[in-house]
Amino acid sequence: MKKINILFILFSLMLGWGCSIQTSKSVSDDIQKPNIVLIYLDDLGYGDISINGAQGFTTPNIDFLAENGINFTNAYASSATCTPSRYALMTGQYPWKKKGAHILSGTDPLLIDTAQITLPKMLKKEGYQTAIIGKWHLGLGQGEKNWNEHISPGPNEVGFDQSYIMAATQDRVPTVYIENGDVVGLDPNDPIEVNYKKNFDGQPTGKSNPELTTMKWHHEHNNTIINGIPRIGYMKGGQSALWSDVDMADHFLGKVKDYIKTTATKQQPFFLAYTMQQPHVPRTPHPRFVGKSGKGPRGDVILEADWCIGELMKSIQEAGIENNTLIILSSDNGPVLNDGYYDDAVELLGNHDPAGGLRGGKYSLFEAGTHVPFITYWKGQITPSASKALVCQLDLFASLASLVGSEEVAPDSENVLDALVGKSKEGRENLVIEATSRTAFRKGNYVLIPPYKGGKVNKKVNIELGNSKEIALYDLKNDPSQSKNIASEKPQLVEELLKEFKTIRGEDKKHHFR
Repeated sequence: MKKINILFILFSLMLGWGCSIQTSKSVSDDIQKPNIVLIYLDDLGYGDISINGAQGFTTPNIDFLAENGINFTNAYASSATCTPSRYALMTGQYPWKKKGAHILSGTDPLLIDTAQITLPKMLKKEGYQTAIIGKWHLGLGQGEKNWNEHISPGPNEVGFDQSYIMAATQDRVPTVYIENGDVVGLDPNDPIEVNYKKNFDGQPTGKSNPELTTMKWHHEHNNTIINGIPRIGYMKGGQSALWSDVDMADHFLGKVKDYIKTTATKQQPFFLAYTMQQPHVPRTPHPRFVGKSGKGPRGDVILEADWCIGELMKSIQEAGIENNTLIILSSDNGPVLNDGYYDDAVELLGNHDPAGGLRGGKYSLFEAGTHVPFITYWKGQITPSASKALVCQLDLFASLASLVGSEEVAPDSENVLDALVGKSKEGRENLVIEATSRTAFRKGNYVLIPPYKGGKVNKKVNIELGNSKEIALYDLKNDPSQSKNIASEKPQLVEELLKEFKTIRGEDKKHHFR
């Protein structure tokens, strides 16, 4: 009898072990709702970090995240320009579906509908505190706005509990910080006026008064001069609120460190979007970094950004939350050298290739426009590796929703959480990429670029755009630099991809290829 009981117990234990194997815990079971930090750089190319082949300088803090997390070699922004990529990231919707999703000025209204589900809204519903610190560039207000009053709607109306931002870009007016809808440090006796069409009487500009500038403009950036830098757009007043360009990185970093210090003590997870301005123009490194890269201001601000990321990591570690914080790092689009100012970015490039061997750059349908750095890091949860999984920033909505247990969905976002945390080498099957309203189709190892009218090269920035009279097909596995169009060699594949692409894009007049 005892022998039978012992056998029964052993059999029961084996069944228990079998059940535990079949129901192994997922990442979200281990730590239900981790803190999430999104580090989003601006115009950083795939090859601009040393782990991806940067030459002449190193990015040790970014490399640390990649070497101890997952470095994605096949990851994309949705678009080759900033506003559309940011829209896709925040909404999980392709930007070519949204009217007006192009590079916005500093006075454009909010692009995101306040009734729309967004990434921060979804996380708030799951108990997250939410904040954005850095660049916004998704519009503010409802059209014409008074910068001297509370500005709404903005980040706070689309899901962020706290926001400390610049309205658009560092090269555009207004050159002020905005905290939760209010301009920081504004003197009501010196009101701000902003106009993108007409200058104010007696206001000097970079075009009419070059002797007042400390940075020489190359194209377009020749309007109101602030801190010696000619900008896009006209601005008057607000002297007490003007930012200091060389201190901008330190300023945003200080806000980030304060947020982590005060928020980490609360019994509530947080989502922080740290949207950095580097290496977008004007490149204004703090004197601590001037000349450190040997590549001019562009290289210097990349080193500055890397240092900031190291300081961010120190804050996370000092707060004791590293084991419970998922960090995601990427860039809004690919690289550009001369994007409005003469700053020796071209002359001092040397053997460094910001695109990392890819063709094109910012504004381009070729790979370098949207194929960007993408890293995930989560100490104790992610096993270090490199991944070829096809992932897009568009997918952060669905993936993070899965991580935190949300049932919210976004129209074009796919759940690639397993790839993001290293449990799978598979990502999405296909992706529509966009560059200044033109789109291309990535599936498997192939990318299909339809014929488009227009110049082949953006001469202002010297970047190939991907326009051609002929349809193009590239095998990215064997030809990552897109040196050979193989469309004529694979007509059946071209037909299949084009059919699928048109189905996704839609056949109506609004979405036809031009």
